[in-house]
Amino acid sequence: MISRREFLQASIAASALYGISGFGNWSKLAAQQVLTQDDLLRFDTFGNISLIHVTDIHAHTKPIWFREPEFNIGVGDVRGVPPHVVGQDFIDMFNLTPGSPEAYALTYKDFVALGQTYGKMGGMDRVATIVKAIKADRPDAIVLDGGDTWHGSMTSYLTGGQDMVNIMNALGTEAMTSHWEWTFGTERVFELVAQLNFPFLGQNIFDAEWNEPSEDFPSYTWFERGGAKVAVIGQAFPYMPIANPGWMFPEFSFGIRDERMQEMVDEVRGQGADVVVVLSHNGFDVDRKMASRVSGIDVILTGHTHDALPEPVLVGTTLLIASGSHGKFVTRLDLDVRDGQLMGFRHKLIPVFSDVIAPDPEMAALVDAERAPYKEQLEEVIGHTDSLLYRRGNFGGTWDTLICDAIMSERDTEIAMSPGVRWGASLMPGDAITREDIHSVTSMTYGKVYRSEMTGETIHAILEDVADNLFNTDPYYQQGGDMVRLGGLAYAIDIQKPIGERITGLTLLRTGEALDMARSYTVGGWASVNEGTEGPQIWDVVEEHIRKLGRVSAEPNTAVTVTGN
Repeated sequence: MISRREFLQASIAASALYGISGFGNWSKLAAQQVLTQDDLLRFDTFGNISLIHVTDIHAHTKPIWFREPEFNIGVGDVRGVPPHVVGQDFIDMFNLTPGSPEAYALTYKDFVALGQTYGKMGGMDRVATIVKAIKADRPDAIVLDGGDTWHGSMTSYLTGGQDMVNIMNALGTEAMTSHWEWTFGTERVFELVAQLNFPFLGQNIFDAEWNEPSEDFPSYTWFERGGAKVAVIGQAFPYMPIANPGWMFPEFSFGIRDERMQEMVDEVRGQGADVVVVLSHNGFDVDRKMASRVSGIDVILTGHTHDALPEPVLVGTTLLIASGSHGKFVTRLDLDVRDGQLMGFRHKLIPVFSDVIAPDPEMAALVDAERAPYKEQLEEVIGHTDSLLYRRGNFGGTWDTLICDAIMSERDTEIAMSPGVRWGASLMPGDAITREDIHSVTSMTYGKVYRSEMTGETIHAILEDVADNLFNTDPYYQQGGDMVRLGGLAYAIDIQKPIGERITGLTLLRTGEALDMARSYTVGGWASVNEGTEGPQIWDVVEEHIRKLGRVSAEPNTAVTVTGN
């Protein structure tokens, strides 16, 4: 008899034959110049339940350029497997056509050239069009938000997340989980949650004093759809007090808490759940491990690591779904649920090509209304770029080069450190750089730029610690974003080495001399998790630097030598 896992594997294979899990055969369409909204939204309705998933929007409400990473290194058992596949390898693995719309949307290959053909992506008015189209086909489709929604733009910073709460309410969201939302502080989180038309989920949000599940945020919520009971369990980002300032939300603790996740799965199954969905902000590899340890989960909608995969990944009998970031994709997942069992699925990662998807008039009006009080500030041109500016990648992008240069210049330091965050839009060569663009890659509630003294030994220890957060072979110890970005400093890293042995060859670029472990160096940086950090805001530092230059050109950082990948 065929097992459930074998059945789901066959479903994935069938989905791939259908067109990369429904992603679509756009190469032919593009060649015929007939790529249309109908093509992007076409879907053979399946089963009795539809899920709509968006995640990691980072408050980007307008269409943007967004270059996918050139480096996404996996370690241990996940080396060379999705999502740790990029560029041509990604194209080959998923049988994409080079130069096609899907290759442009999902990889960095020929990004500048293909961008001229396929245009910007995202925009909440286009996302709303897609959601409404799915709802027209299946009115009871469930809209789920994976978090990192309220943070990441100038307007979200100025409104304290209010703009995104209004927008996600209007989108018809029915549940969300969280991460950067907490960096507005506990009081503001409560103010905004009170305004939501849907639950703010997190089975792993605990009262820090009593070490008990918080009574303020539900662990799960219920939906009755297509004659089946759907339980959606929330999983907030587990490493909040490590990756972000714990002093902003001291009342709460987080953690993976997979034992409690198992309890929640068993609890909802005991209450009659026919299908169990986890709405997660763990990050893909953490979710992959959790799926191997917690039984009874049918679907994990992943978030945090910004991965976009055109096919589900199957772990045991659990489907992992990755829906990208910044409003660039919307996932539709149809499920066939019968007699308390997931019998099959159909999946489509829908790319939000803003030149193809028509804006929804109501959402467009709302987005413009939210931006209106700040329009002049947002659109002020600060300078221009002669090079591609992008962020994503394990060791840095050209935006990071520019930010580090600005810190060293404006704060007069020998070395600059910039956090390895994944969020922020790209800019094409020749583009104007507006104030909004600068905020896209710097906006946060703890963005002051410090200037301090650090010994070479301290700098080395910081790099070793961050590297272990990224390259520890146990996903449960991967507690941050990408590698810290550096200005003024070269080094080599062997990612296969243990902590304390990965980083070698530290060299001060201005002198070419090896870093002296005993000497103190002037270091500038931002996004310190320490309370009371003093200095100007990072966006002001970057703006002043760009204003002085007028035109900027930033190249990828070649001062990092990577081995062991």
